[in-house]
Amino acid sequence: MSEFLSGPDFYDNPDIFDVYMNHRLNRPETPNDTMEGPVIHDLMGDVRGKSILDLGCGDGMFGQMLLAMGCKSYFGVDGSANMIAKAKINLATSAAQIEHATLEDWSYPVSEFDMVFARLVLHYIDDVEALFNRISDSMTTGGTLIFSVEHPVITSSEKRWQGKGQRQDWLVDDYFRGGRRENSWLGGKVVKYHRTIEQYFSALQRTGFEVNALREATPIRENFKSRERFLRRQRIPLFLIMSASKTDRR
Repeated sequence: MSEFLSGPDFYDNPDIFDVYMNHRLNRPETPNDTMEGPVIHDLMGDVRGKSILDLGCGDGMFGQMLLAMGCKSYFGVDGSANMIAKAKINLATSAAQIEHATLEDWSYPVSEFDMVFARLVLHYIDDVEALFNRISDSMTTGGTLIFSVEHPVITSSEKRWQGKGQRQDWLVDDYFRGGRRENSWLGGKVVKYHRTIEQYFSALQRTGFEVNALREATPIRENFKSRERFLRRQRIPLFLIMSASKTDRR
C-alpha cells in the first residue's frame, strides 16, 4: 500500500483491520483500556435516560456498555464499513441504531441528543470546527459533548521511531503548525490532522460550547497489573480528552 488513506478507508483495508482488532482484543493492558476509557467513564457520569450519539462508534462495544447502563437511546455512526459490520453484530439484540456514513457527510438531526461521544476519531477530521457546529446543532441545550483524540504532542510530528523494539523517545516538532500529517501505522499509511490543545479549546468556544473538563489520561497505578507498563505510560501523554456543554451563545 503506497497511498495515504483517510481514516475510514484505512480501517476498511482487511489486513489493517485484522491487525487493529487483534491489538484491541488481545494486547494486554491497552492504553485505551487503562487510560482513555477510565477518563471517559469518569466524565460521562450517569447516562440513564440520555439520548446518545456516538460518532466513530467502531465495533459498537461502547454502545453495548451505554445501553447496559440505561441510556434511553443509542445511535452510532462510523465511516468504516468493517467497523459498522462489527457494530451491527455486537448490537444486534439491542434497540441501537447504527449508520454507515462519514462524520462530515452524515445528516445530523436537530436538537436530538443529550450526549455526544467522539472517541479517538476527531484527529481524522480536517475541519473540526465545522464538525463541532454540526454536533452542536444535533444536541439539546445543556447537552454534553465528550471527545478524545491522540494527544497533540503525539500528532505534531510525522517522524516515527526508527529503532528496534519499543519506542524509547518521542519527537515533538512543528507543534504550532496545525494540519495534515501522514503517518505509517499498523502496516499501512493514514492521514491524520494535528491541532494544538489551544486550537481544540478555541474551536469549542467559537461553536458555542463551554468547556467543563480537560484531561490528559494521567496513568493511575491501580489500572495496571504491570508496574513496568505503568512506569512506561508515565513518560508521555497519549490522549487529550475534553468535556463541553452546549450553550445558547452561538
